[in-house]
Amino acid sequence: MVTIYDIAAKANVSAMTVSRVINNTGRISEKTRTKVKRVMEELNYVPNQMARSLVLQQTNLLFLLITDITNPFYTTLARGAEDAARKHGFRLLFGNSDEDLDKENEYLDTILKTRTDGVLVAPTGDASLPHLEMLRKHGVPFVLIDREVPGVESDIVLGDGKEGARQLVGHLAERGHRRIALINGSPHVSSARQRLEGFREALKLNDLAYSENNVLETSFGPRNDLSEVGAWLDRIDPDTTAIIAGNNFLAVEVMRSLAARGRKAPDDMSIVCFDELASYAEVDPFVTVISQQAYQFGYLGMQMLIDRIKEGEAAGPWKKIVLPSELIVRRSVKTLG
Repeated sequence: MVTIYDIAAKANVSAMTVSRVINNTGRISEKTRTKVKRVMEELNYVPNQMARSLVLQQTNLLFLLITDITNPFYTTLARGAEDAARKHGFRLLFGNSDEDLDKENEYLDTILKTRTDGVLVAPTGDASLPHLEMLRKHGVPFVLIDREVPGVESDIVLGDGKEGARQLVGHLAERGHRRIALINGSPHVSSARQRLEGFREALKLNDLAYSENNVLETSFGPRNDLSEVGAWLDRIDPDTTAIIAGNNFLAVEVMRSLAARGRKAPDDMSIVCFDELASYAEVDPFVTVISQQAYQFGYLGMQMLIDRIKEGEAAGPWKKIVLPSELIVRRSVKTLG
């Protein structure tokens, strides 16, 4: 294995000079730097990243912790995060919490053990507070995406869930729907709370009634057992003509449960949701959605994280970015007379 001493001997410089070239530290003439790099190439030298990280107290590793990479929203978000990380010379690791606090905690241990420079995280929910406090205690910078956690001050990138819900309700009301239901995420997740709040406000604005029977608060993650969704569909108000799903997974689960009952969208029930859907075979026709800027969530969140890592307190006060979303009208809503 080639060492910095081998390079120093061939380049006729000190090992300290070679170290400074590798780590880009100290004052070295351009002539000397070029000579050392040429020798490194000739000897096919590969720097020891672990040793380098111990010297610089930086690994150039970042971590993206999300709830489920199979969700098209997070898939696109991850692409944006990776592009921003690579642009600044960082490598990106990632994990899925699957909306599970214990799994989130396991990844926290991994983050701390690998000496990750920073974390971009979509927290499981409000109960993620101690996990984020642990990152702060160990000096690991983090930026939140998609979800807030009460009691945590940090940089954050969010969507406007309330406005998205208002747009969906308004669209349905314009198409003649008077009884609308909502299947949503857990009340312990900030994005779900925003969507419910926007839903209730929009019903009032459109002179539509709110019914407890017509709201199901469950998990945003996918599931194999659709019994909870099916049982809810069986007890919603009988005059319900449209359902808003808090995310794309829930929309697919509603359509599967409707199909199991011999019903389909939009003929028997209109369906709209937050976030784009993947190419599920069950999704026909295409669903009207509130499309969020998933790529920008990842890219801007990662840029904010890198700024915190490089600038520390000089980066200034915590920043909050709220990205607007777009209503994309397709064929999943039936117009009523």
